[in-house]
Amino acid sequence: MESAVDSMSNTCGFDNVKPIMVDYPYPETKVKAQNQMYANLLSNDYCGTTSEMSAITQYINNENRLSCAKCPIAKSILGIAMAEMIHLQKLGQLIFLLGGDVSFVAVQQSGRQKMWTPSCLDIPDKLENMLRADIEAETAAINQYRAHMRMIKDECINAVLDRIIMDEEYHIMILQALLNEI
Repeated sequence: MESAVDSMSNTCGFDNVKPIMVDYPYPETKVKAQNQMYANLLSNDYCGTTSEMSAITQYINNENRLSCAKCPIAKSILGIAMAEMIHLQKLGQLIFLLGGDVSFVAVQQSGRQKMWTPSCLDIPDKLENMLRADIEAETAAINQYRAHMRMIKDECINAVLDRIIMDEEYHIMILQALLNEI
């Protein structure tokens, strides 16, 4: 005797999702000279509490939890995550060029090292709170990038950071629009 088994599936198709980013090219990824202090600063943007690693992971987690019930929003969240992956890659290249270690360890100004963990994430249950947490994280990232740009005296690095900020500001606009829709 065969028993009937109900199955569930996720019908949200992600085939045509592309990174959500400003239609403006990134500057060449280069540095004037190796500089460990700059590499350490960028390690925090790469994998600190407020970082591209945190953003990617938080967005992917939200997208997974939304994809069955809120497919259009999940697609937008995935597109933002894809742009954050490009940011992570750009930062990793800069850290390497600066002579730093591309790892999941953020080096604080005190010299203390902190390995990235999921404890860096804000994972609310409700959609509205997810979007608000994402907006707060994007705002914090912009503020951190700007603070780092004031400390970094290499216009090549700052040009890349400035271009990343353009995407982060665009993400806030998209997230705010999604928030206004619900």
